[in-house]
Amino acid sequence: MRRRITLSLLSAGAVLGTLLVATPAQAHGYISYPASRQAMCAQGRVPADCGAIVWEPQSVEGPKGQRTCHGGVARFAILNDTSVNWPTTQVGNSVTFTWTLTARHSTSTWEYYIGGSRIAVFDDGGRQPNATVSHQVNLGGRSGRQTVLAIWNIADTANAFYSCVDVQIGGGGGPAPTTAPPPPPTTAPPTTPAPTSPPGQPGGTWTPGTTYQVGATVTYGGASYRCRQAHTALVGWEPPNVPALWQRL
Repeated sequence: MRRRITLSLLSAGAVLGTLLVATPAQAHGYISYPASRQAMCAQGRVPADCGAIVWEPQSVEGPKGQRTCHGGVARFAILNDTSVNWPTTQVGNSVTFTWTLTARHSTSTWEYYIGGSRIAVFDDGGRQPNATVSHQVNLGGRSGRQTVLAIWNIADTANAFYSCVDVQIGGGGGPAPTTAPPPPPTTAPPTTPAPTSPPGQPGGTWTPGTTYQVGATVTYGGASYRCRQAHTALVGWEPPNVPALWQRL
C-alpha cells in the first residue's frame, strides 16, 4: 500500500511539474506605434475579419526563434495572411517603434527584421522594461512598402512576443510623424478617483495619473472609450494608443 501511495504522489508531482513548465510567461505586449497589424485590427482599421486578435493585441506569444507575424498561434493566423490589404504607415528611413506592455517581464533582447534579415537588436540583459519601450531603428536605405517583424524575447522563458508593422518608406503622400509618444514619467503622478459614469455612457476626459476600473468610460480627442483592464493612466497610454486597455465606443 505504501509503495502504491508513493508512486501516486510521484505521478502527481510529475504532472504538476509539467504544468508549471508549460505555463506561459505572464507578460504581454505589442507595438502600438507605428500601429502594428494587431493594433490596426484592434482599432478597426483592417478591411478583413481579424477575429480574436481584436480583443487581445498584446497576446501574440509563441516559442522563440520564429519569423512569423502570428508567432505560430493558430487563432491569430490572420496576422500572417499576406492577402490582407494591411494599412501602412508612411515613414522615413529611421523610425521609432514603441511597444506598449500591459504586463512587464524581464527581457533578454528586442529584435527587428525585414525580409528575413535582422536590421536591429537591443540587449536588455534580463532587466524589467518600463510600461512603454521605444527603439529607434534605421531601415537600411530601403524604400517602398516593407513589413517589419519585431520580436520581444523574454529572459526567463522559452517564449517571445511577435508584432509586425507595415510601413511605406518615403514617397507618396505627406510623411506621418515618426516620433513615438513620450515615455511614462519615472515617478507616478498622484492618482485620482476613476470616473463614476455608468459603463457605456460618455464620462470625464481621460487624464494621466487617474486610476481607471474595468467599465469606466472617458472621452479623448472627441471620442468615447470604455476601460478594458484596470490600470493607472500614464502619458503615452492615451486611449487611441492602447486598444488593449481602451475600447472605442
